[in-house]
Amino acid sequence: MRASGLLAVLTMLFSLQSTAQFHVGVKAGANVTKVDGKSFKDEFRSGYMLGGFAEIKLSKKLYIQPELLINQYNTRLDTNYNNLVGNIFNGMTSVKLDYLSVPILLNYRMGGGFISLQAGPQYGVLIDKNNSILQNTGNAFRNGDLSLLGGVQLKAGAFRINGRYFVGLSNINDITNDSKWKNQGFQLSVGLTFF
Repeated sequence: MRASGLLAVLTMLFSLQSTAQFHVGVKAGANVTKVDGKSFKDEFRSGYMLGGFAEIKLSKKLYIQPELLINQYNTRLDTNYNNLVGNIFNGMTSVKLDYLSVPILLNYRMGGGFISLQAGPQYGVLIDKNNSILQNTGNAFRNGDLSLLGGVQLKAGAFRINGRYFVGLSNINDITNDSKWKNQGFQLSVGLTFF
């Protein structure tokens, strides 16, 4: 019974792939981000993005694109952060946040299908905190971050080129209620589909 179920799933995946209903690929790129809020400098800093994606056809022009990404966001602390949150950052000037992110995007293909507009939510789980923050505060940043993304994807054969903007909806400050901290930034990436 289990072998026949596995055979049915494999047959379905190959039939979807053969009719171009389903694509899977990998992607890598750069994040240019900041944390918006008191205690942080109002400047964008670079990080990286790495992961995989799928494209699932809904209609001639609409596709769902779920992704699984590792996103690194970097930011710098403002000089007055001690007045706002105390000495919890222990002399640090930079903060690195690594998220396991799951965007689910709706793609609207325009014209001949080479350009798609993208929009959708992204949920990120904080997977790596700066050691100094862990040692001094336990949880300075909340573990979850909900964002909205919007952007453009260019398709060239098996290659995908993405440019997106995202804005955080969640307050990621886990140490005080006096100040809201929200991620925001730009993402540029190149992807390659396998089938």
